[in-house]
Parts: sequence; structure tokens; C-alpha cells
Amino acid sequence: MTEACAAPTLDQERAAWAAGALWVAGVDEVGVGAMAGPVTAAAVALRPDAHLPWFADVRDSKALSVRERERLAAAIAATVPWALGWATAAEVDEVGLTEARRRAALRALQALRLSPDAVLSDALPLPVPGNVALVDADALCVSVAAASVIAKVARDAHMVALCERLPGYAFCRHKGYVTPEHKALLARRGPSPEHRRRFAPVSQLELPW
Repeated sequence: MTEACAAPTLDQERAAWAAGALWVAGVDEVGVGAMAGPVTAAAVALRPDAHLPWFADVRDSKALSVRERERLAAAIAATVPWALGWATAAEVDEVGLTEARRRAALRALQALRLSPDAVLSDALPLPVPGNVALVDADALCVSVAAASVIAKVARDAHMVALCERLPGYAFCRHKGYVTPEHKALLARRGPSPEHRRRFAPVSQLELPW
């Protein structure tokens, strides 16, 4: 692992299974702090009889290297039900970040090929049955950590693709997050259609919009 951190556990999932749930889904969103690109959510569903090798290695995506994330994402996607949900930069501007996160999370859950009996989310209450919203759930719960990995790999790939569609912003390097390079390119070129114009790094620039 690139960063020493405690491994997430199945404690919350086991509590839901003990209460009668069959499928427990973990949901997480990435791209929340970016100033360009979508918010991307993933949902990963687990059954109580699942005992998979990647359980021992999965972590919050922020604690993993690119190679580790990609390896884990492939293992997760090959073994358990999962789905993605997206909220565009325009939606973030229109409805605000919290609602955009909620929309992306709900879209990921709706895209699952099953209806989970319980849903674990990362500090984001969701209007679905059996939801438990926990602070730092992506570091604490196996299913939510797995969702964070799936979402991060998918969003990074999306931002790399934007490099070709919108050249000149280096999306393939900073993935839309606030970096000195990104801010310099934004000031030089002005915002693209993928920039969140209500975010301070964009809105506070004196640009000819």
C-alpha cells in the first residue's frame, strides 16, 4: 500500500446482515472537491456469503496508488454487483454540491441490477430504505471503500478522455482538482464547459465570460 492506514472492516455490513438484510450496498462519491468534471458515485453490493481476496487489500481510494486502484477495481468489478452514477459539472452549478452528490449516489443505486436491503454511505444521508450514513465510511466499511475505488478509477478515465475533447487544460494530469497548473491554465484559457462556475477558484477569477 502507498499509505499505512487501518483496513476497513465488515462490521457495519455484518450488523445489517444480522438484522435481516441480504444485499448490503456501499456507496461513495469522488470528484467532490474538483473544480471541473463530474461527481462520480459507485455502488458495490455484498452478500453475507462473500469472502473475497480483495477484502484484505481494499482501502479508501485516496490511500492507494493508481496501480493499486486499477488492480482492485478490476477484482471488485469481476466478483460483485456494482454500478456507477454521475452528476455533471452543470448539475453541480445548478443544484449545489450536496444535492449533486446525492443524485450521483442514487443513480448508482438505481443502476445496480438488484435492490439492496441496506445501504451504507459516506456522511451523506440518502432517501432509501436501510440507509446508514457514517463519517469516513470509505475508510471504515469494506463495501464503501470498494465503491470509492470503482468510482475513482471510472472518473479518472473520464477525465483522461476529456484531455482529448478539451485540450489545453491538462485534465489527464490533475483530473479537474485544484492545482497550481490547473489554476494557471484556467486563468490563461478561461473556463471550459466542464468547469464548475460556482466554485470559488473559477468564479473568483476575473475572466471574460
